[in-house]
Amino acid sequence: MRPAGKRSFPLNADQRDAAQAWVDFGERTPSKPRLASSVVLLKDSPTGVQTYLTYRPGGSPLGLVAFPGGTVEPADDDVTDWVGPSPVQWAKSLGTAKVEVAKRHVVAAIRETFEETGVLLAGDDASSLVEDVSGPEWMKARESIAAQESTFAELLDRRGLAMRTDLLKPLSHWLSPDFAHRRFDTRYFAAARPVNQEPELLASKGVWGRWVSAADILAARSTSALGDEIGLESTVGLTLGELLVPGVEIILEKLATARGCIAYLNHKRPINEYQPTLVADHDGNFALEVEASPASEGAACRER
Repeated sequence: MRPAGKRSFPLNADQRDAAQAWVDFGERTPSKPRLASSVVLLKDSPTGVQTYLTYRPGGSPLGLVAFPGGTVEPADDDVTDWVGPSPVQWAKSLGTAKVEVAKRHVVAAIRETFEETGVLLAGDDASSLVEDVSGPEWMKARESIAAQESTFAELLDRRGLAMRTDLLKPLSHWLSPDFAHRRFDTRYFAAARPVNQEPELLASKGVWGRWVSAADILAARSTSALGDEIGLESTVGLTLGELLVPGVEIILEKLATARGCIAYLNHKRPINEYQPTLVADHDGNFALEVEASPASEGAACRER
């Protein structure tokens, strides 16, 4: 029986070898995590709140299926076209004294969402928002940024746009487990889908992505329905817990109880830091254990 307040999650296939090596060769200094950001895009629907999930190739530490996101890049420091809460205010919201780190997380969140889905949280000023980002020119710009042939800062400058940081809401802070070969220090944010913008996968890298009902996805969590739908060798036959990292699964659980996008985005929640730890049963089977904060669990209930 696990201690009260703790939850157990399965390891995915990529983590099992790393976990076994961690145990076999003795615990050692974990690798330094890379900064990353991920954005939970939201929209209301007749069946409840929906969010946009994508397949992530290459054994991403964010999971095989995740919200749009990725690592902070050096060029993110070049972005100065900014409206909404200042980097200092964002540092306070994220619970860090490192203003530059907070700024990088926010820039990466908006840039990665644009790269992966084409949804752009930017406008001419604090009261405007780009309405149509479809078409070959926008796709070409996304491909260029993803290939690091140009920067997000250059795109904003060229089009006279500023990031709308006020459209992001902080959700949670997750650190990869110590045993992982590739570790992320990930900040999760939420944002409503802008009017007249619809996600479109990156032409060169997109494999699978769609709006999902959090409640429907969770209802089938013990089956391989989602993995089979994606239809790749790396996903077929896997249950939801084997496709997602704990952070994504917990966010989906909270989304499933939300009354709507506005209620979810306006909810005041503590920005708790989570880090799964490796545990093993008497038979040597590994799992990830997460300390569930009473404050965060209560918040989930109040979003009903």
